[in-house]
Amino acid sequence: MGRRTQGEWAGLRRDLVLDAAVALVDREGLDGLSMRKLGAVLGVEAMTLYHYLPNKAALLDGLVEWVLERTAAAPVAESVPWDETLRRYAEALRSTLLAHPGVLPLFFTRPAVTPQTLSAVERGLRVLSDGGFSLRRAIDVINALNIFVVGHSMAEVGTAEVDRRGGPGSAAALARLDLSDLPLLAEASRQAQGADDEARFRFGVDALLLGFARLQESDRRT
Repeated sequence: MGRRTQGEWAGLRRDLVLDAAVALVDREGLDGLSMRKLGAVLGVEAMTLYHYLPNKAALLDGLVEWVLERTAAAPVAESVPWDETLRRYAEALRSTLLAHPGVLPLFFTRPAVTPQTLSAVERGLRVLSDGGFSLRRAIDVINALNIFVVGHSMAEVGTAEVDRRGGPGSAAALARLDLSDLPLLAEASRQAQGADDEARFRFGVDALLLGFARLQESDRRT
């Protein structure tokens, strides 16, 4: 029987280390994340963590993987159409990012180059390829949808932060302005009262999916 590592004696696994890292980021943000602090949370020396994550870059990549694993946690039946699969994925990704906003910046700075993140891309390509998309178009679809979901989530987090600090939101700022020379904007603002972020998000996803379907039809004709 081989010798156990210090991490194994401590009862650690890579997934438990990442769970603790996400919880730490939830409390202190990415700036508060370090191997030393993470080790203290887990009750081990920082060096122990390098058995599971060899450096800080691997830890940050692991946080992205953690989000994607939870986004794809619920299996989708093969009979579900590609657009419904993408809709469920988008909603799950948004929900996870809003629950853990500290990891959001990583989705702008960490490319999908690890085996786990590349596997997530592969699953998306399979769904779209089976749905009749060319691989070139499928990559564009995945890229556009992810950018929309991450960007929308970032905007929602920013708005929530403004509200938390008691700052003027966009609706409140518009209400203080004289919009008599901007009648369309004034009416649009009035009609938009009560609309929530989730409704706007679903509208955006639906618009993207409809556009993807139109492009797919156009590609088939050419």
